[in-house]
Parts: sequence; structure tokens; C-alpha cells
Amino acid sequence: MLSWDEEAKPAAPQPALQPALQQVRDAAAQRVQAQDVALDPALMAQPAAAVDPTRRMDAADKRIINGQTDVNQLVPFKYKWAWDKYLAGCANHWMPQEINMQRDIELWKNPNGLTDDERRLVKRNLGFFVTADSLAANNIVLGTYRHITAPECRQYLLRQAFEEAIHTHAYQYIVESLGLDEGEIFNAYNEIESIRDKDQFLIPFIDVLTDPHFTTGTTENDQTLLRSLIVFACLMEGLFFYVGFAQILALGRQNKMMGAAEQYQYILRDESMHCNFGIDLINTIKLENPHLWTPQFREEIKALFLRAVELEYRYAEDTMPRGVLGLNAPMFKGYLRFIANRRAQQIGLEPMFEQEENPFPWMSEMIDLKKERNFFETRVIEYQTGGALNWE
Repeated sequence: MLSWDEEAKPAAPQPALQPALQQVRDAAAQRVQAQDVALDPALMAQPAAAVDPTRRMDAADKRIINGQTDVNQLVPFKYKWAWDKYLAGCANHWMPQEINMQRDIELWKNPNGLTDDERRLVKRNLGFFVTADSLAANNIVLGTYRHITAPECRQYLLRQAFEEAIHTHAYQYIVESLGLDEGEIFNAYNEIESIRDKDQFLIPFIDVLTDPHFTTGTTENDQTLLRSLIVFACLMEGLFFYVGFAQILALGRQNKMMGAAEQYQYILRDESMHCNFGIDLINTIKLENPHLWTPQFREEIKALFLRAVELEYRYAEDTMPRGVLGLNAPMFKGYLRFIANRRAQQIGLEPMFEQEENPFPWMSEMIDLKKERNFFETRVIEYQTGGALNWE
């Protein structure tokens, strides 16, 4: 479970970091060619021995990447944590049209229902999210999935891709319900600089994995995959989403846009699980391939973390240039640094910012929620497998 209350250790001074984003763009722009040159065996991943296809599956032979076992045989399980997350995701199933948007519609149509700053916040928020989950789904379906060789993990990735589709559906449902200009909202990632910059940061990490000529099996390419997994689990789903979540849930706490906020609550629950799964995947790859986690690679990841915090803070400033809902952009600087430290520690890095605390403790309560009614008390949740809000 995500825990926001753990005390962060003071960060050690960090050396100057070299940006890694250009390296990813260069890799994405070039087709990966088969290499016949002799590589230092100490620096390259050792391929697993071929498995006799007539021999029944042994769980010990499975690997997250570069595995030689049959990906069509789900059992016996080796990565039970992935299967448990798949089952939890199924138990948490929801659909957007189950949420009543009538009060949101009335509030939005009322000229005095929301301030101009609150309306800007809602539209900017939707402008990012309506395409963000499509990017995440494309990254899974067209990229990550084909490079993962553990069927338990593939099973969860399929569930995650479906949940990304549900989230895109939810944002579309909100846009349609409020009668917003669909072109303005859905094309915001091309028109609004703060949104475009975040997506342009992410897209190279998708492109390199979706290149049909990209394959894992060398240290360089395995690090490319690991880098992209870290960007999507820790920085996209684990950082880029949290300004928007906090803003819409803050509206709901003031009895505004409660239908939208209820959907965001369920999306937050889903994305928390996506983030946790991604972190488990990353850490297992590290355990199985310790040669990938070099000092240089760690410095590249730190640089990406710092860039992501900068981009998300710019987005916070753009979405709320003035204080609104008891929030202001400077509060999010501390919040983003707090989250970045947490994500870094979860994958084995030292925290990058000293003495950062969570300025929004109420977000911890929502993330850790485990009760049968949603936090707005609007309806009892009745999903087909018990309906418990499970954030693990």
C-alpha cells in the first residue's frame, strides 16, 4: 500500500546531473540493429538457457524480461504479487456512467456556481487527463507488453490497459456532461504549453518501446526498457497525475463538482495500484538483472526525476495562477518534492529534496481509504466482487 507518512531521510548532496531525455530521443529515432560485435560479458545481460518445450513449466525458470519460458502458460505462478494485483483490479471494477453528474451539470451551468479560476482549473485538468491515459494505454499495449516475458505480469498489464480505457471514458463523460468544447479539451495537449511540455517529455519513452525493431537482450536495451518503466510508473502515474488529483478532490471536499470528484477518486485508486505494480516490476527486474543498476544509470534517473518535478510545478502554476480552493501553486512545490522523494526511495534511490513533508494530509486519507462507501457519502458502492475500495 502507498504510505505517505514514512519519515524521509535527509537527502545527500547530489552531483551535477546529465540530462537523459536527449539520449532517449536519439534511441527512439534510430532503428535498433542486430549487433555481431563481441561485448564484455560482465557488462551484458546473460540470456537464459533455452527451455525444453516438452518439459512442463517450472516457475523457477521464469523471468520478467528476456525469459525463455512459454508466455502462454500462466501457471505455475512465480510472481504472485502480480496475480494478486490483477484480482484486486478486477474487484475494484467501476464504470463512469454509474456516477450521477446532474449536480455537476447544474453547478457548471450556473453563472455563479464556480469562479473563473475554478473553471480554468477544471478545464486545464481535463485537458491533460483526456489524452494522458491514452498515452499510458498505448505505452502498455504497443510497447511494454511485448517486452515482458512473465505471463502473470502480462495479465495485470492487460487489466491496467482496460482501466486506462475506463479513465479516458470517464474524462469524456465529464466533458460531455458539462457541455464543454470537445476540440478545446481534447487538443489541449497540442495547444496548452504546460500540458504539451509534460506529454513531450513522455512521448520519447513510448516511441523507443513501440519501435518494432527494438528488442531487449543487451545491457543498453534492457536499461532503455527499465528507464521507460520508471518514467511511466514513478513519474507519469506516480507524479504527473497528483496535482490534478489534488485539485479536483479539493473541489469535492467543498461540495463542488462531486460527480467528477467521485470518478477521480476511483481513478486515483486505480492509478495508485498501477504505480505500485510498476514499482514492483522495476524492483524485480533490478533483482534479476543487478548489472543494469549502474551508478551512471542512477544519475540519469535522478535527472529525469528533477525534470519531471519542474514540469509538474509549471503545470500547477498554469492551472492555478492565483490561489483557489485554499490551494496555491507554491504549496504544490513541496507536495511534488515530497512525492518525488517517496518514489525515489521506493526504487532504491536516495531522496533528492531535504525535509519535505506532505502539505495535503487529507490526500493520504483518500489514498488509504478502505471503506465500503465513497468519501463523499453519495452512494454505496456495489461492485460484483465485494466492492471494497482496495488500494494495495
